[in-house]
Amino acid sequence: MALLLQLRTVSGLRGKADRIAKAAFRGLSFYTRVLENCEDEARFDETFRWPVASNIDGNEILEIQVFNYSKVFTNRLIGTFRMVLQKVVEEGQVEVTDTLIDDNNSAIQTTVSIEIRYQALDGTVGAWNDKEFLETPSVHTEGDGRYPLETDSLLSSHRQGSDISPGKSNQQSAERSFRRIKFNDGYKSVASEDPEDPRAKAKGKEKRHLVLPFRAGKGVFSAMKLGKTRPSKDDHRKQDEPAVLEAEDLDQKAMRQGGGLEPDTISLASVTAVTTNVSNKRSKPDIKMEPSAGRPMDYQVSITIIEARQLVGLNMDPVVCVEVGEEKKYTSMKESTNCPYYNEYFVFDFHVPPDVMFDKIIKLSVIHSKNLLRSGTLVGSFKMDVGTVYTQPEHQFYHKWAILSDPEDLTAGLKGYLKCDIAVVGKGDNIKTPHKANETDEDDIEGNLLLPDGVPPERQWARFYIKIYRAEGLPRMNTSIMANVKKALIGENKDLVDPYVQVVFAGQKGKTSIQKSSYEPLWNEQIVFTEMFPPLCKRIKIQIRDSDKVNDVAIGTHFIDLRKISNEGDKGFLPTFGPAWVNMYGSTRNYTLMDEHQELNEGLGEGVSFRARLLMSLAVEILDTSNPEINSSTEVQVEQATSVADNCTGKMEEFFLFGAFLEATMIDRKIGDKPINFEVTIGNYGNQIDGMTKPNLRRKKEGGDGDEEESELLQNSSEDEGDEDGELVSVSSSQPVKPLVTDRNYFHLPYFEKKPCIYIKSWWQDQRRRLYNANIMDKIADKLEEGLNDVQEMIKTEKPHPERRLRGVLEELSSGCLRFVTLADKDQHHSSRTRLDRERLKSCMRELENMGQQATTLRSQVKKNTMKDKLKLVQNFLQKLRFLADEPQHTIPDIFIWMMSNNKRIAYARIPSKDILYSIVDEEMGKDCAKVKTIFLKLPGKRGFGPAGWTVQAKMEMYLWLGLNKQRKDFLSGLPCGFEEKKTARGQNLPSFPPISLLYTKKQVFQLRAHMYQARSLFAADSSGLSDPFARVFFISQSQCTEVLNETLCPTWDQLLVFDNVELYGEAHEMRDDPPIIVIEIYDQDTVGKADFMGRTFAKPVVKMSDEHYCPPRFPPQLEYYQIYRGNSTAGDLLAAFELLQIGPGGKSDLPPIDGPTDMDRGPILPVPLGIRPVLSKYRVEILFWGLRDLKRVNLAQVDRPRVDIECAGKGVQSALIQNYKKNPNFSTLVKWFEVDLPENELLHPPLNIRVVDCRAFGRYTLVGSHAVSSLRKFIYRPPDKKAQHWNMTAKHLNGYLAVANRAHRSHPTGEIVVNMEPEVPIKKMETMVKLEANSDAVVKVDVSEEEKEKKKKKKKGGGGEEVEEEEPDESMLDWWSKYFASIETMKEQLRQQEAAAAEAEEKEDMEIAEEIKLDDSPMKGSKGQAKNKEKYKAPKDDKKKKQQSVPELPEKKNKQKIDELKVFNKELETEFDNFEDWLHTFNLLRGKIGDNDDNATEEERIVGRFKGSMCVYKVPLPDDVTKEAGYDPNFGMFQGIPSNDPINVLVRVYIVRATDLHPADINGKADPYIAIKLGKTDIKDKENYISKQLNPVFGKSFDIEATFPMESMLTVAVYDWDLVGTDDLIGETKIDLENRYYSKHRATCGVSQTYSMWLKGQQEDKQDTDVHYHSLTGEGNFNWRYIFPFDYLMAEEKIVISKKESMFSWDETEYKIPARLTLQVWDADHFSADDFLGAIELDLNRFPRGAKTSKQCSLEMVTNEAELPMVSIFKQKRVKGWWPFVARDENDELEVTGKVEAELHLLTAEEAEKSPAGLARNEPDPLEKPNRPDTSFIWFLNPLKSIKYLICTRYKWLIIKIVLALLLLIMIALFLYSMPGYMVKKLLGA
Repeated sequence: MALLLQLRTVSGLRGKADRIAKAAFRGLSFYTRVLENCEDEARFDETFRWPVASNIDGNEILEIQVFNYSKVFTNRLIGTFRMVLQKVVEEGQVEVTDTLIDDNNSAIQTTVSIEIRYQALDGTVGAWNDKEFLETPSVHTEGDGRYPLETDSLLSSHRQGSDISPGKSNQQSAERSFRRIKFNDGYKSVASEDPEDPRAKAKGKEKRHLVLPFRAGKGVFSAMKLGKTRPSKDDHRKQDEPAVLEAEDLDQKAMRQGGGLEPDTISLASVTAVTTNVSNKRSKPDIKMEPSAGRPMDYQVSITIIEARQLVGLNMDPVVCVEVGEEKKYTSMKESTNCPYYNEYFVFDFHVPPDVMFDKIIKLSVIHSKNLLRSGTLVGSFKMDVGTVYTQPEHQFYHKWAILSDPEDLTAGLKGYLKCDIAVVGKGDNIKTPHKANETDEDDIEGNLLLPDGVPPERQWARFYIKIYRAEGLPRMNTSIMANVKKALIGENKDLVDPYVQVVFAGQKGKTSIQKSSYEPLWNEQIVFTEMFPPLCKRIKIQIRDSDKVNDVAIGTHFIDLRKISNEGDKGFLPTFGPAWVNMYGSTRNYTLMDEHQELNEGLGEGVSFRARLLMSLAVEILDTSNPEINSSTEVQVEQATSVADNCTGKMEEFFLFGAFLEATMIDRKIGDKPINFEVTIGNYGNQIDGMTKPNLRRKKEGGDGDEEESELLQNSSEDEGDEDGELVSVSSSQPVKPLVTDRNYFHLPYFEKKPCIYIKSWWQDQRRRLYNANIMDKIADKLEEGLNDVQEMIKTEKPHPERRLRGVLEELSSGCLRFVTLADKDQHHSSRTRLDRERLKSCMRELENMGQQATTLRSQVKKNTMKDKLKLVQNFLQKLRFLADEPQHTIPDIFIWMMSNNKRIAYARIPSKDILYSIVDEEMGKDCAKVKTIFLKLPGKRGFGPAGWTVQAKMEMYLWLGLNKQRKDFLSGLPCGFEEKKTARGQNLPSFPPISLLYTKKQVFQLRAHMYQARSLFAADSSGLSDPFARVFFISQSQCTEVLNETLCPTWDQLLVFDNVELYGEAHEMRDDPPIIVIEIYDQDTVGKADFMGRTFAKPVVKMSDEHYCPPRFPPQLEYYQIYRGNSTAGDLLAAFELLQIGPGGKSDLPPIDGPTDMDRGPILPVPLGIRPVLSKYRVEILFWGLRDLKRVNLAQVDRPRVDIECAGKGVQSALIQNYKKNPNFSTLVKWFEVDLPENELLHPPLNIRVVDCRAFGRYTLVGSHAVSSLRKFIYRPPDKKAQHWNMTAKHLNGYLAVANRAHRSHPTGEIVVNMEPEVPIKKMETMVKLEANSDAVVKVDVSEEEKEKKKKKKKGGGGEEVEEEEPDESMLDWWSKYFASIETMKEQLRQQEAAAAEAEEKEDMEIAEEIKLDDSPMKGSKGQAKNKEKYKAPKDDKKKKQQSVPELPEKKNKQKIDELKVFNKELETEFDNFEDWLHTFNLLRGKIGDNDDNATEEERIVGRFKGSMCVYKVPLPDDVTKEAGYDPNFGMFQGIPSNDPINVLVRVYIVRATDLHPADINGKADPYIAIKLGKTDIKDKENYISKQLNPVFGKSFDIEATFPMESMLTVAVYDWDLVGTDDLIGETKIDLENRYYSKHRATCGVSQTYSMWLKGQQEDKQDTDVHYHSLTGEGNFNWRYIFPFDYLMAEEKIVISKKESMFSWDETEYKIPARLTLQVWDADHFSADDFLGAIELDLNRFPRGAKTSKQCSLEMVTNEAELPMVSIFKQKRVKGWWPFVARDENDELEVTGKVEAELHLLTAEEAEKSPAGLARNEPDPLEKPNRPDTSFIWFLNPLKSIKYLICTRYKWLIIKIVLALLLLIMIALFLYSMPGYMVKKLLGA
């Protein structure tokens, strides 16, 4: 559906002026180009097209406005024309000429002439007819040619008729002229181009008016950094001009004021570089080559099991089993407890591909009484997949409680909680130990459950029904040896397949039945899984397997991601899928015994061929576990399922795929000797060599009438059988052609004027809507990604106003989202839509609508200072869009293009079908449909890993179109023009027959000039750590190389490569719009063997047609940086420029001249011409040579006399020679300098190379190692502005490197002291951190005055309430460790506060935004405004630091003890203080080839030493005032006042406090760590003090070492694992550069404690019993029994330390830290059977409820309702007495009181206990009385009467009395009733 408007002319204009017109409909505006110097008539002749999603209503209005255009002022409106569209809607096409009206609504004499067409969705209007084809509208005549409507084109008529050559038939020419011209790829389309866009018309006269935020595929290469222009040299633009980056031929003011245009909306891509132009015809190639999926990587899963609570069961001995994938490990067993404490650490290492890793299941199960003989009974288990953990922040769960449930009993409810840490670390991930709340917070189990965010704590059981209906298109599989034997003996060749489907989910497997010998198996079965919902496993794996007697193999695998088929929101839906077809891909369908790509069929890596498709569905039902009939097992079940109707997945439609091969170059030379052809397949259609199952077409067409006949297996040749009506034969492969040589590495195929084509017909269910919606979202995402790349590039290259570009990006995003909502709403009621289709559509519409609104709000919040945070938010949008766009229900399979040589498959490319799918609505069309796409073929499977994957197998330029056969009319619309179609002989009479080749009659000749200036940060390809790089440039079928530059990673080639007579086929103007891409490859030249590949990049040339002038702004082109890629990783940058110049009729003489070689030394090599090479200035580079460290041997010889060579841009300097490296590795001369010409533009500065050589005898030199300083930026010194007030100070800063880091240009004026504090807190309460100078990080702590402290103390005492209870901590408790642990708590608290503060700041910022906007747009935005801003937002990094330092001093919570704390950093000091490189920098020297595989050498392994020094770069001459400064020593240049580097003796004291989370080194999952310290020749191993079986040892040791700098400056601290037998293993080590710390201004000057006390070690863990109170009849037990537990207690950690042997075989004791918990249990002693457990209570001695005063007050509440009861700590109270309840669970699993105990707890220190000793039980000293136990305790038969008396008197006394009384009462009543009648009679008779 579309509305087309052709704006022809506006006549009757007054005066002479530039004219522009604007057309608007439904809020979408288009501008015409600007017509310059028009008099009375403006002939626009432009066509605009509005794609419309809903039918146009007859009352809607189209508006056209005509303006006088002005560059400087706003455009002046001439008049407006408005038209109601009623007639258009009725007739479909209307021509109108009418007058305009002015502002006052009165008619003026100016008239406008237009034609409007409306193309409705149902095609009711505007059928095709031949007549329309014949009239071609031309640029100059005003013929009334009508547009064919379904071309979906936006015609820009200056491009039409004039281009058509007379040699073609009219019909063809018209068909060409209605090509799809895709300017309006965006939603606010522009019908014109950018001003500097090379498309701005061949004659270059008409200026175009740049409008909109959206460019068509603009900046296609911007993501690939294809050209980003730099500011031109003379462009010193003021800071506050808009981000119109060098919009070349547009005046900047015009940009700002012209046409009310907002600079935000201009795409950077459209204005940055001419090379990024992209027209309608070409789509973006993918620069990254290597497939990363399927490649094994290293992973480590570490799990700490801390404790379990509330385990259900009586008297348990629990063990925890930890399972990851197939591996199992167990904790130790804890006896008779329901809340065991383990604190055990397990590590699992894996080397597998990511997909396999993330699907592994982590299962934690608690088992009761497992031992060697029996497996124990499962209490409960918990499982989640590794992927869920990996997606958590920091890839871990820390101190979280897992809910245990019993999979065997769904109705049981929870079985307890298990507290654990789980972390998953991949190679290269950072590990951070999270800061955590204190113990009490973690005891809040419900608040710390082991569940990802958004998962409800109460998960329910659910059934997952996976229905498998049928499959089709399976490959031949029976390749077992038996089949071959059979074939040989009997001649029977049954290569059929025996398929079944296996589903794996949450660690469980289910299989369908096996269908024997069937290519189209029919199952109709459902596999049922029972799992908690929502499950913590993300993917369901569905695999078709071939059953085989020897071994089953996978045919194809598909994963269903549950996140994509469900939505957890409040308007969400349960997982649902299908019924839908799932396409499976894998290895090629070859008939081989051993399939080398079998892994691809298992779902690892990218499939290289279609394998099969499977019809399936999925549904989830939440179980009601209270229902008694429910089957409570979780075993997987397989049941029969009802089949589905054939048409449930959509109506069968005939699809048509067309492809044209326009170029095949860069073909690897290994395959260059045999003819090559290309094969294209879609599903099994087109696949010729592997045999194809062809569906029975008639059945398919009729939508299936259920006759499941076996499909024929065809060994089809390229001439398939024709269809019944003989209309079309598929041609799926090109003819074999012998390649021609391009150069010694590559070949090319001679596809010159003749381009081969393929076309395939195929039948698929019509579910295009799914793909259309995905395409719309993908396009929004592409546009967003491109915009974000622009913004990042602007930030990186420091272009002005990136925030404006970001606002533009957000505006595009919001309009794109709204567009999606209108388009996607279209066909809601499609019959074959599944529930997932409907729900997904609803949720996508909700999400995008929401995203559009958020984007609008964000846009108003984007400020210079909020830019970074907002950028992150926008990146989240991008991820969400990509996630939403991924359609889980497949439709048309992907297209594969295979290069075949000798009928063998060599290399392939895989293209998603949605990318080339056609639609009449632009946004729904695939991004590569009807476009020329550059495709790089790669090797299949594992062959493509590593270097093989980096080399290109072939580069193709290919045109593809896929759509319904009935939409086939304009499948050629996007091809470059100027060709004739060659058809097959058979179908001449059928006009619709697709061509088998295209013959180009139009050919343009060009000259390409590649200006190769330099490359930097290249890959080190030689063992020396350097490379010998040269660049090879490919364009079409030509290639040329630069010269080889030896031994450098930053070559400056400065070379112009000229490609003559480059022939391009097609129309001239298209070449200008859209030239082919240039491929540049960088190689390392080796003396022997072929050159090594180092990386690749792409570029687009700037094109000049023969009738254009070679003049600014487009020429000469600017040098630009292109990112070089090697596989998936970046490998440097290339600085170059490319221009493509058309050779006109006058030959080459018309081209701009090439200056011959200026320097004769270079021979015939042409240098880059003057206008293009950068403008240079003279700079001086001063080098501070300090010394060399840790140089490794070179070729087995030690380095003895090293020297450093510095080189930059061809100039350099050498250091003094170190005469004896062993004796003194420092240089004798400290500062040297050299002068060099460097580009004015700092972004173009070449890197500086540091090389260290060893001078050997006889004048030989050996390279030791090298380092490239890629950016000189941080070393550049800019002389300060003399006018600045603090000039004097600043100069000092810069001269004294020791005083400051070179950051003065953004420093505060010096005198200022910046105190950072929150305004609400009165300053007196704070101990304040003060920064002395902004640019020094030295911190001074200003203590609060004594009076203040006194006041505080008084306040405390008088404060009343709780504060009185808070006691000053006892001095004995306050050892160093208390301070240390308190400090750590403070640090964690601080980090938490920082997070909270960040969240608060976010809110605050939103409130400030309104006023910010005013400030931003106010005219005074100059000095004052900016100053305000600066104060408000200081450099955020500094802010953070200051905040961090001022947080701990804020008044703490009231009950926190006041302790003098230490400052503890939560990271290495080196990271905190920038490696202590404030004036002395350390440069790592590297050597050796960077490994081809990622697994090879890491950078660490390549380091061969370190150079210490610094540098300073500045323009010469310097201002006099610097050099005339007092005390300026010219020998030291800019390095004034640095210390001497002579050797000095120092004393180093190392304090080893503790280690955390060490890696287990022993089989038992523990380690026996000890410390080893090495400094120079001193090597200390503290082996005898190893700590047994401990992964978190506390060492508490101090070591003193004497050393001499510089020889001994690297301190190594290592932790080793002690082993009784064999050598000790290294657990880990860290290296600390003491020299940097010593010379740094951050050096610690505070004193440190002198002594540390080691702790007392504890005795065995204790379990003590009382004696038995036998035969208690009352339920009372009297004991009077004393337990004595000696233990070692860590005050700071609140833990008990115990040491014990783990088992009888253990060599020594292991130290454990356990919580201080006292467990009291009461048992019933039995003589013969096991004792019965009655109840227990566990008291945490740090926090337990105060005992009740009497037995009556003691209740269950004391256990269940702890939160509200007063808690005591035995460590504070020392003595506590009272009653506590014993509890146990009854049969309903509820707690009940089973007894009460009266106890007294008394805590003494070891000294106190010694002074007043006491005996165990009732023994001496200080014996206790015997308990008063009643006599019944004696044996029954000795004194039965006594017992009976006891029973009667005590136990049942009251009961007996009550019974007696009741009996008496009854007797009385009976007597009364008995005697009453007689008495009454007596009375009555008066007897």
